[in-house]
Amino acid sequence: MTESTRDFFDTLSSVLFRCWTFGFVLLFIWLGALFSGAVHNLHGPLMNLTGDELDVIHYCGVASLKLVVLVFFFIPWMSIKLALRKAKPASR
Repeated sequence: MTESTRDFFDTLSSVLFRCWTFGFVLLFIWLGALFSGAVHNLHGPLMNLTGDELDVIHYCGVASLKLVVLVFFFIPWMSIKLALRKAKPASR
């Protein structure tokens, strides 16, 4: 692996890690709003939905976002890190 390729994958792994971190921060904010009742107070009367319907919608959204964050950010980040660890340093 050349040095420029290694630098590219190091940068890409940094970006993927930040995206993974920000995705989970968003998840925690979403769950905090859901558990505090802010989501029910805002969306319930606005869309004329019951609390159970809102819970199902938001839990499905949280689960979908978590799956997307893991599949598109965490797994590629981990794969790149493992590949870089196994790759031999470029000879100079």
